[in-house]
Amino acid sequence: MISTAASTRRGAARASFRIRSSLYGDRCSLARNWFPNNCAETRTARFAGSEAEATLEPPSCWIASRVGRTNVDASEIARGEQVAEAARVRVIDLETAGNGPNDVCEIGWQDVVQAPDGRWGLDAERGSLLIDPGRPISPETMAIHHILDRDVIGAPLWKQAAASVLQPRQPVAALAAHRAAFERRYCTPRLCAGAPWICTWKCALRLWPHLPRFSNQMLRYQRMPVGLVHEIGLPAHRAMPDAYVTAHHLRDMLNEASLEQLLAWSAQPGLLPRVPAGSERGKAWSQVDLQLLQGFLKDRDADIRFTAEMELARREDKSSTVKEPPIQPRLL
Repeated sequence: MISTAASTRRGAARASFRIRSSLYGDRCSLARNWFPNNCAETRTARFAGSEAEATLEPPSCWIASRVGRTNVDASEIARGEQVAEAARVRVIDLETAGNGPNDVCEIGWQDVVQAPDGRWGLDAERGSLLIDPGRPISPETMAIHHILDRDVIGAPLWKQAAASVLQPRQPVAALAAHRAAFERRYCTPRLCAGAPWICTWKCALRLWPHLPRFSNQMLRYQRMPVGLVHEIGLPAHRAMPDAYVTAHHLRDMLNEASLEQLLAWSAQPGLLPRVPAGSERGKAWSQVDLQLLQGFLKDRDADIRFTAEMELARREDKSSTVKEPPIQPRLL
């Protein structure tokens, strides 16, 4: 372990945090996290890669670049010499210790930004932060992400650290996650400053309905997104690698549909391309008998109810647009 120390004075206020960073080979840039300037506690953050540890103070501004970050002096910001900000969406992934409201034990992120030509791509800004869930990590969740209790000793609590990731200094147009309903249980509107959410699972159902499965990892290998570095996306079920994989799905979605469209789809229940269970499992909804389709309207699953409603509306609309054949005029 190599340790270095650096400090920066900004008036009388001082804040420090500890970053544990890592690189997957030389293809992954170092990503740093920062905390609010009024945070005086030491923080521990884990990033994926070769281990390096440093005690730093959050600078006045960090500008993301492809090879790392550049410290911008506060006087430049005061003079209005800020770097123009592109549209940005931050992809979030959480690992938890259980099902409690504060049981987060790791948060990972990866930013997706829009280039001047309108195309979206991944930014160098990515990382992960270990969180103290304030309780023992359950064996059930430990078996998924392999984060141990000893790994989170000395890490910040969720409510202390969440805003620094969910409200980055470079403003975001939205936050995103795969099956975002899970992340939103912990990332409350207050912690997110009311940012809207994109659910990449719901959007995948709309854009790629031909695919057989829609989990984050299945989409990864069914689609094989261009530019996804295999090693950075591992191990699965850790926060930063999962966010990195999800970001590639989001990039491709944003290059197929508008940000506003993705937000609109995300605000609705999932539109399932096929019946997920029961005697009609695997069938396209257009092939389901009308009586059975009406029965799905009472299902406990909101996605099934919504999809059945949409299919019924489609059939009604189709029947109403069928034109009557013109009446043959009487020939005199």
